[in-house]
Amino acid sequence: MGHHIINEVSQEKFEFTGRAKMIAIALFVIGAILAGVGAMNVKKNWDNHGEQIEAHEEHETDAHGDHHATLAQDDAHEGASQAAHGEAAHGEHEVTYMSRVWANLLMNSYYFWLFAISAVFFIAVNYVANAGWAVMLKRVMEAQSSYIYIGSAILVAVLIGAKDTLYHWVQYIHSSAAGNPADAGYDAILESKRWLLNESSLFFFIPFVLIVWVLIRRKLRNNSTAEDETKDLGLFKSSTRWSAGFIFFFAFSFSALSWLIIMSIDAHWYSTMFSVYNFAISFVTGLSVMMVIAQYLKSKGYMEMVSDEVIHDLGKFMFAFCVFWGYIFLGQWLLIWYTNLPEETVYFAARLQGQYKTLFAVNIFMCFLAPFLVLMMRNAKRSPKVLLTAAAIILIGHWVDVYLLIMPGTIGDHAGIGMLEVGTTMAFAGLFIYVVLNSLSKANMYPTHHPYLLESANHDVGP
Repeated sequence: MGHHIINEVSQEKFEFTGRAKMIAIALFVIGAILAGVGAMNVKKNWDNHGEQIEAHEEHETDAHGDHHATLAQDDAHEGASQAAHGEAAHGEHEVTYMSRVWANLLMNSYYFWLFAISAVFFIAVNYVANAGWAVMLKRVMEAQSSYIYIGSAILVAVLIGAKDTLYHWVQYIHSSAAGNPADAGYDAILESKRWLLNESSLFFFIPFVLIVWVLIRRKLRNNSTAEDETKDLGLFKSSTRWSAGFIFFFAFSFSALSWLIIMSIDAHWYSTMFSVYNFAISFVTGLSVMMVIAQYLKSKGYMEMVSDEVIHDLGKFMFAFCVFWGYIFLGQWLLIWYTNLPEETVYFAARLQGQYKTLFAVNIFMCFLAPFLVLMMRNAKRSPKVLLTAAAIILIGHWVDVYLLIMPGTIGDHAGIGMLEVGTTMAFAGLFIYVVLNSLSKANMYPTHHPYLLESANHDVGP
């Protein structure tokens, strides 16, 4: 089959219509309302459950008489003493209905923030690799990365607001046991991690890293839009240098952020593969979001010059990083299963019981098995319907993935998926859509004078 040679790329400009704005705003508003109603329902159920427990305990005390009541009080006192010692020793924290609210805010702020981070990373990788195939999608990546501004601000705000509720190591470092081996609540494991798990990391290190990322993203975006006005290759070379620096900084800083934001929820547990696991989540979901945006634009008559070959390659990346996620998941699982150390296996034990057991199986199916089977065939990576189906499966699957990263360690058996969870996700989705589409409308759909623009327009992967 012949391939028509393109010598000039005609420019397009995306129009962020009033209807599209209303849909995004409506999604945000409806989601916020559902989340609010869901939070009130959680509080009501929480209070009713507490009253039922108190009534049941009072009934048992009356039924057993004074002698048994005395014994029960002695046992309760002993149990309370042991529980208090356990809380101090293991860093357990009181779970309230606000724990579930904060956990949902953390989960969604982190999940949608990952989309923007992966887009910045993909832009940088394409510069450093001198990759030409994806240039026609560059403005999609830039629009997706624009969420990094508000997404980072929300994430930091949630971390600061939720630190005392979700991170029990914060409570520990403020207790009398911190740094005091003679105290009954002294925790040797948390003491060994205080160089990282401290409030300076939350208040200074995380904002510092995010500010650096935001500034580099802004530099790359400004260079990209400036290229539309000039053919100066200096802008391209500048972006390549900034991208190389970003990738080097990203490798270390993303690892530290994944430890602080997610892994420290289960502060006694650690995995040397955890940061790579989080990167796999970020990149495969980011690629899936790019696919959804590209297919949306094509359905609206934009990006007609983006060939099936470019879309095919993006689909291959989705497929490849589904496999990569499965590899990292299995590697982490096998290492912990084989060593069978209590301080490591407790992490998976919490996710293989109760309501999490089903979600654990759903996670594996939707994040690996289903997209692997859907995207395996070549023609599947050229079908818009199949690609959108695969992207939806991946995005929902990794929502469950992030849910399992956060909920067992923050709210334990009190978790659930109801109006609060659905509404919070809808609100964040509406905000993300608005920011991305608004950014798309601010520049040409293609980087006019990018040196590899025609290479991307004529990209051909062969028969």
